[in-house]
Amino acid sequence: MARDGILLHGPRVTLRDFRADDVDAVHAFASDPVVTQWSTWGPNTLSDTRSFVADAAAEPASPARTGFTLAVLFQDRLVGTAAVWTTSASDRNGELGYTLARGVWGLGLATEAAALLLGHAFGPMGLVRVEATCHPGNAGSVRVLEKNGFTFEGRLREHRLVGGKRRDSLLFAALLSDRELSDPAADKLAAGSPASLA
Repeated sequence: MARDGILLHGPRVTLRDFRADDVDAVHAFASDPVVTQWSTWGPNTLSDTRSFVADAAAEPASPARTGFTLAVLFQDRLVGTAAVWTTSASDRNGELGYTLARGVWGLGLATEAAALLLGHAFGPMGLVRVEATCHPGNAGSVRVLEKNGFTFEGRLREHRLVGGKRRDSLLFAALLSDRELSDPAADKLAAGSPASLA
């Protein structure tokens, strides 16, 4: 990884670190109630978005970085965010998530972004288990996770407090060992392919 941050390239999607001037592009989707309907956050105020971008843009400066909150670029436009972070260094566990602008839904971009995150998680981050949770009604996110080899592990009852109400989540997980057994190309993915590190 370069000292100035991270860059992951897929066939159509690029993931890069956030910059201070990304606020307007992020706010365009983060303030959309349709985009955030299944999230635990949002719709964002402009202040919320500025705070998010500032925190994300500061991540590369951390000497012991364990979280990667990245901008999703498609055709040179910022169209979403994707993140992977370590939840337990000793157990080598992590979690990932993603949010894309409504205008690019249905193009397979979230699936590609999640694949890039997994390549980074199982490669440079050294994780062996990556979890993801989603709202039970979020069928699109379920499809993205299943396409990336995540296994449904159960329903977490009253898992999140959103808008003053308890909400269930669906729990999925991907294991490095599963990928190695089922995919002969997993060694390439674990080594960082199709992602390339800047």
